[in-house]
Amino acid sequence: MDRSLNYNYKIVRQFAIATVVWGVIGMAAGVFIAAQLAWPALNFDIPWLSYGRLRPLHTNAVIFAFGICGLFATSYYVVQRTCQVRLFSDKLASFTFWGWQAVLLCAAVTLPMGFTRGKEYAELEWPISILIAIVWVAYAVVFFGTIVKRKVRHIYVANWFFGAFILAVAILHIVNGMTSPASLMKSYSVYSGVQDAMIQWWYGHNAVGFILTAGYLGMVYYFIPKQAERPVYSYRLSIVHFWALIFTYMWAGPHHLHYTALPDWTQSLGMVFSIILLAPSWGGMINGIMTLSGAWHKLRSDPLLKFMIVSLSFYGMATFEGPMMSIKTINALSHYTDWTVAHVHAGALGWVGFITMGSIYYIIPRVAGKQQMHSVSMVETHFWVATIGVVLYIASMWIAGVMQGLMWRAVNADGTLTYTFAESVKATWPYYVIRVTGGALYLCGMVLMAWNTWMTMRGTRSVDVPIPLGPKNPRGVIDTGHVVPA
Repeated sequence: MDRSLNYNYKIVRQFAIATVVWGVIGMAAGVFIAAQLAWPALNFDIPWLSYGRLRPLHTNAVIFAFGICGLFATSYYVVQRTCQVRLFSDKLASFTFWGWQAVLLCAAVTLPMGFTRGKEYAELEWPISILIAIVWVAYAVVFFGTIVKRKVRHIYVANWFFGAFILAVAILHIVNGMTSPASLMKSYSVYSGVQDAMIQWWYGHNAVGFILTAGYLGMVYYFIPKQAERPVYSYRLSIVHFWALIFTYMWAGPHHLHYTALPDWTQSLGMVFSIILLAPSWGGMINGIMTLSGAWHKLRSDPLLKFMIVSLSFYGMATFEGPMMSIKTINALSHYTDWTVAHVHAGALGWVGFITMGSIYYIIPRVAGKQQMHSVSMVETHFWVATIGVVLYIASMWIAGVMQGLMWRAVNADGTLTYTFAESVKATWPYYVIRVTGGALYLCGMVLMAWNTWMTMRGTRSVDVPIPLGPKNPRGVIDTGHVVPA
């Protein structure tokens, strides 16, 4: 059959495999540095293994390797299925895969060597930053080019979220990446002082907003209806959710800079918009969960749905906690404590991790020409092991964080500090051990996924799936919008 009449599943397969591989690597790095906080001697006095160098490696590996490879895989899959056309350019799509893997390998080499810009989520030095921009532009051309040549009039809502994620990340990365190179692997920001901090956290918070939220909501609005075989609960609410979230998120970044040199009105603006964010966030969560109306019984036997629905529960939890922590009086207690670590990982492990795993589990058999994963029972085991790991992780860090905040603020009658910083570290140690345990369980689940993926894909190659010639019945395989997308 003519390739132009088939979906390009090869690129989806490549990114799906990369998602699983980088997931194991990134989470292994996370468990190792968590262990270093409990047992500092684990750095072995080797600079390349120090916490300060491996921590940015961990965040880059989990967000930009595991997370964005998952977004590449799912967005390429969804945009073809819902537009009923092959990707705009196979060669350009292939370039995005190999170009992105080159970015990730460069990060894996340079960060342990100590080459860094020192900016959260934007550590990579200017040559790698330029490569990221080039690959991202190619990604945008492939995605939006596919939208333009679609065979259906409607643009399904999942593509709205994927498109917003692609456009926003391009703007954020380019603006925050404006640097003046001093050498091959050293550069300085063109911004200075409080302006540099403001630009950084405009970028940093919206990297969370558009990579770790908008992109994954694209997965929610496609894969949950497909797996549940139910229509989106409210398609109108999904559109309201999109526009409210996209408008509000851009203004929330200053809440990372409470009690700093940032002007007070800017801090307050960030707080207000963070609180407003609760409404569209919970609207999206409710819309996703209520999509199971009439199909709740499937949760008993379908581990993919368990991943997807529990991910929305963590999304709701994290998007309630975030606005609450942005309130200045609460932030005075939580800032710089492990409460922030708990909040981040409730979102990263529970929301981002679970929806990505559920979506990749959906994709893998389809791009391998199989009916289901090699072992469905292993998917179920993965779910429970990972869930217990997340709960141990975030509960221990919640307790540790509140305890730290209270100990640091405690004063004697004469105004002197009740506790030294060393005493707060000592009190935190047991919770660090629990965190390592939870992280190790989560990693074990990822290893199970890697083995299951290998067994499912072993001996297979990318299958050619014909593009349908026209729409089918409203509840059939092909539908572009309000019911079950293609």
